[in-house]
Amino acid sequence: MITFLDPRSEPGTPVEDYALSIDLEASSAVVGLVANGFPDSEEFLDEIEKVLAEQLPKVSVRRWNKRNASSTISDEMLDEVVGECQAVVAAYGH
Repeated sequence: MITFLDPRSEPGTPVEDYALSIDLEASSAVVGLVANGFPDSEEFLDEIEKVLAEQLPKVSVRRWNKRNASSTISDEMLDEVVGECQAVVAAYGH
């Protein structure tokens, strides 16, 4: 006899709705895309940028790449991102 075990379970933490603090459809917001320096992180963000352009045509995109996956974002780059963007997507490639 073979017994199959189903490893899935109900989530232990309740799902909470998430609401953006800005309305990306109604404004001309700037979304920052930050690559972490791993291979493919920029390619992944290329795809994110295409979808943003299709879904949110009023949104502008700014790009950064910290180039070194083992280091944190520099203070200067962080200041730029925070100063220029209302929302940010950070990408982790492999």
